[in-house]
Amino acid sequence: MTNKKEQIIRILQEGGVVLIATDTVYGLAALPTDKDAVAKIYRLKERPENMFLPIMVAEMSDLEHLGLDINACAEKLFRSAFVPGAITFVLGFKDESLKPGWLQGRDEVAVRIPDNALLLSVLKETGPLLVTSANRHGVSHTPNHVEEILKELNGSPDRIVEDGMGKEIPSTIINCRFDPPVIERAGVISSDMIHKIFNEDE
Repeated sequence: MTNKKEQIIRILQEGGVVLIATDTVYGLAALPTDKDAVAKIYRLKERPENMFLPIMVAEMSDLEHLGLDINACAEKLFRSAFVPGAITFVLGFKDESLKPGWLQGRDEVAVRIPDNALLLSVLKETGPLLVTSANRHGVSHTPNHVEEILKELNGSPDRIVEDGMGKEIPSTIINCRFDPPVIERAGVISSDMIHKIFNEDE
C-alpha cells in the first residue's frame, strides 16, 4: 500500500485529480489549495461552480485547525462508533481567523472522516482534501464500477485507484448547526441509528 499511497500523494501534490474508493461511493479527490485541480473536478462532474465541494480529513483535530465549530452535538457524533465512517457533518465556523483562503466565502462546510485505510493514510500526509462523489452532477446514483464511472464523467481523472466495487449508498448527511441536528440526507447510517446516539445518557 505504501507505493500506491506515495503515488497518490505525488499526483495530488502535482495538481492532479484522483479517482479513489472511499468507504461508500467512489470519489474524486484534489488538494483544495490547487485551483486548477479543483476546477477539473467541477469539469469532470459538470457541476456548477457556485456549488461548494465537501472535504475529507483524517481526524477531528484537522477540523479544529480549520476554525470549524465542533459543538456538543457534533462532538457526540464524532465520538461514536460510526466515525470514521459514513457520516458527513455540516459544520459552521467558530474561529474565522483560522479559516484558510480556500474556505473563504463559505458559512458552512460538509466534512467527513472516511473509514478506508488507504484514503486515511493519504489524508494524514496531505491534510484536508476536497472529495466528492464520482458521478455527473444531477445524477443521484454513483456507479459502483470504475468502468461505468469513467463513462459518465466529462473527461478522465489524472489517476485511477481501483479497489473493487464501490457501495451504491452514500454517506448520511447531518447538519450540526441546528440543535437538535437535522438529517439532510439518509444514507448508509439510518436515522434510527443516529437518534440512538443522541438518546444515550438521557
